Amino acid sequence: MALLTRTLFLCFALTLTNAAPTHPHDATTEDVDAALPDRCDGLEFDAMTPDEKGMTFFFKGSHLWKGFQGPAQLSNESFKELDDIHNIGHVDAAFRMHNPDNTDDHDHIYFFLDDKVFSYYNHTLEDGYPKEIHQDFPGVPSHLDAAVECPKGECGADSVLFFKGNDVHVYDISTKTVKTKTWPQLPVCTSAFRWLEHYYCFHGHNFTRFHPLTGEVSGSYPKDARNYFMRCPNFGHGDGSKGLKCSDVKLDAITSDDTGKSYFFAGPNFMRLDSRRDGLHAFPITRTWREMTSGVDAVFSYTDKMYMIKGDQVYIYKGGVHYTLIEGYPKTLKEELSIEGHVDAAFVCPNDDTVYIIQGEKILFVKLTTTPRTVTFDTQMQLNNVDAGHCGSEGIVLFMGSKYLKYPDVATLTLSTIPHSPLNVTSEIMGCQD
Repeated sequence: MALLTRTLFLCFALTLTNAAPTHPHDATTEDVDAALPDRCDGLEFDAMTPDEKGMTFFFKGSHLWKGFQGPAQLSNESFKELDDIHNIGHVDAAFRMHNPDNTDDHDHIYFFLDDKVFSYYNHTLEDGYPKEIHQDFPGVPSHLDAAVECPKGECGADSVLFFKGNDVHVYDISTKTVKTKTWPQLPVCTSAFRWLEHYYCFHGHNFTRFHPLTGEVSGSYPKDARNYFMRCPNFGHGDGSKGLKCSDVKLDAITSDDTGKSYFFAGPNFMRLDSRRDGLHAFPITRTWREMTSGVDAVFSYTDKMYMIKGDQVYIYKGGVHYTLIEGYPKTLKEELSIEGHVDAAFVCPNDDTVYIIQGEKILFVKLTTTPRTVTFDTQMQLNNVDAGHCGSEGIVLFMGSKYLKYPDVATLTLSTIPHSPLNVTSEIMGCQD
């Protein structure tokens, strides 16, 4: 429970703290910074990739940027062979290998330059590298423009998409075979990036999102990368506003699905908690659940479905690579769960068929295996004003604004006659402003 709580607070801080990068104002630092490239000027990146710990690197010439904010630094400060002495002053393409069946290269970073490939793990060049590209990736051409991993389930098999000009070379990791496709709907990609099961082709200072199997582009593209993938003054998140105050923290819902994906919801946005190794970012709820245009009051997961409650309506989404609203929904709370009134929070515990609905000081038990679903028990609690709740293997955590409570199980929550003392969200555990 402590791990879940700490992780949640950390994620929330990273999501909502929008302060632009600050730098010391001494003359020496300003002179050094003036000589560095600034990605907020609208650069075209040579490559981008996360490392094995989830830090995303953006490459341009002999420089790179770590993460989505902060200044440039020389590439050889993070990857020491990336310098002119080793004739690797820049990279053409890069990706992080997704090959869980082979621990020898899973999560390794591959850099490409001309006809050579370099394999790094823990920022250390592996023995035997560089190699000719065809030695590790037979059939893949030299002088690449971009590369990105594509795990099984998103592509037909664990694969790598290599881009060169208008061609896409799809490399099957297990069979070591290549299929070449042409996707005319995509511009020529100078770098490519996978983010939360979505794929992005970067060109100039813009990006276009595409489907990894067909290259299909849906929506209005291109879009300016400075509004989404970095913090820049006058763009997207780079408005220079102060960080979130601890007293202003407020969650609407938190849940975990059967695949291990964890989500929290706040206002119009949500974040995937389980993806923190790939970086953290808030997205509009409508990006994944397009019908939820007014946010959520409560969310819970059961079997392979996600139940989203707003007002007196219940929306049920079928899980999968993408969530799909089940035909016939939304339905009223009365129709679906045999309850009425505003729902403050809802959660299902592991290996349980009951959803616990919190309404004010009352908690209701609704059996999910019966038809129709009915309230089997309800009781008063010694607490009120719950905003969100989650039940996991370590117990229950309830959030009330900038405070939270922890309980080992449902019985303790419902039978407790003495109110627990809530814990305050503080800068020490969250990074917010006290």
